Amino acid sequence: MIGTITTVCIEKEKMTMEPKRAQWGSKIGFILAAAGSAVGLGNIWGFPYKMGKSGGAVFLLFYLVLVVLVGVTVMLGELALGRRSGKSGVSTYRALSKKYTWLGYAGVLCGFCIMCFYFVLGGIVLRYTVGYFLSLFGGSTFAWSGQGTDFFGYFLTDTKSMILFFVLYILLNIIVVSGGVHGGIEKFCNIGMPALFCLLVFIIVYIACQPGAAEGYKFMFRPDFSVFSDPNVGFGRVLKNAAGQMFFSLSIGLGVMITYGSYLGKQEHLQRNAFIVCGADTLIALMAGMAVMPACSAFGVEYGAGPGLLFASMQTVFSHMGSVGNLIGFLFYLLVLIAALTSSISMLELCTAYAVDKQIEKGLTPKRAKHTSEVAALVFIAGSLVALDGLGAGVAGGAAVETPATLLGLSVRGWNDCWLDLYDMVAEGILMPLGALVMTILIGWVLKPEVVQLECEQSGVKYRAAGYFKVCFKFIVPVLLAFILFCQLTDFFGLNIPGLS
Repeated sequence: MIGTITTVCIEKEKMTMEPKRAQWGSKIGFILAAAGSAVGLGNIWGFPYKMGKSGGAVFLLFYLVLVVLVGVTVMLGELALGRRSGKSGVSTYRALSKKYTWLGYAGVLCGFCIMCFYFVLGGIVLRYTVGYFLSLFGGSTFAWSGQGTDFFGYFLTDTKSMILFFVLYILLNIIVVSGGVHGGIEKFCNIGMPALFCLLVFIIVYIACQPGAAEGYKFMFRPDFSVFSDPNVGFGRVLKNAAGQMFFSLSIGLGVMITYGSYLGKQEHLQRNAFIVCGADTLIALMAGMAVMPACSAFGVEYGAGPGLLFASMQTVFSHMGSVGNLIGFLFYLLVLIAALTSSISMLELCTAYAVDKQIEKGLTPKRAKHTSEVAALVFIAGSLVALDGLGAGVAGGAAVETPATLLGLSVRGWNDCWLDLYDMVAEGILMPLGALVMTILIGWVLKPEVVQLECEQSGVKYRAAGYFKVCFKFIVPVLLAFILFCQLTDFFGLNIPGLS
């Protein structure tokens, strides 16, 4: 008893001595910030083009099943662990046991790898947003040539412009994250998320009125299971693409939601929040598909146009709209920019929170702006490879640096196309499913699923579907994640597995 009292007193003394950790200012603030983290380029950029090359409605079906079975479960687990510890991912896993600390570091590395290409893509989005804005006033700085691929290809190998907008996008993220959890991230998402939703609704309504848009809806919602026998697609690749999109879109498996959960008060309803965030992300992804796919069918653009779908293909779409095309184009890329920022600031916060928590643990006052800038500087150094290789154009194609295949001598599919693919392979292909797999095993078999139940009931509400989540944490999710990780690795390493590839 005396020992318990002493421990409590020591903990209270620590709390008074250590700098106070930030918290969300309101319930809706967390919801919008967490949804903003989930809603990003993964929804607006990744979801449509991955759906386009993965069978349309079949991909959507796989995606929805994975969100229900895996996404919600992993999201709930990460929020519970984060709030339970009140620390970032690294400190959370270290508190469980030092042997799990590597899992926190893997999450930070994963977030860093994503930022290395995500911030470059964000810079491209910023360039298109600025270009369409100037075009509204008769500006000629966009240098449109009539076809989207012409400008997109030109911009990718324009070294100075790529670096300039890459840096500008980094600065936007630094400004928001340096403002702190409540004063920066929460305030931006409180404005950005409603604006994103309204702009997306406007785009959907406009596209729906265009002749030929109906074919895009059929592609999205009418399953065609013949893609399983397509040698270029197959069951395994559809599953891999759907799973990768789920991880990338929901920001699970890398510790972002552990960090966001650590800023939650004990009165917050974790179970409800997990469902709301996953639901909001899925809704935005569907809305993005309903904006892009019908636009492609209406204006004769290929669904599976690849990563360039958001830029080259959509530019072509807007060029066919006549005088209103510039306005629609500006609004479209503005919403994409907002979506990109709400997500990228969460990844920057993931790495910044690690540095902040290290200072707090030492009893020092963290310098958030300094830590944020340091992380951003490292992202600039490593991400410059993505900005300078022209998405795989290589020196022969006019880029400033060679592709990984040439520079590192790699010949493995998924690694060698461009530096974006290499970073994506490390993050989305390996670290995210691996991190989620180990986390669910920890909860299911080491800590026991009851730890999530106890944390959820801290808010005074009933933990619903306890049996379902127990089975998910122990059996369903680990098995699915192990299979997904296997499919990712077989595809990235070019292994031909009958029935999968």
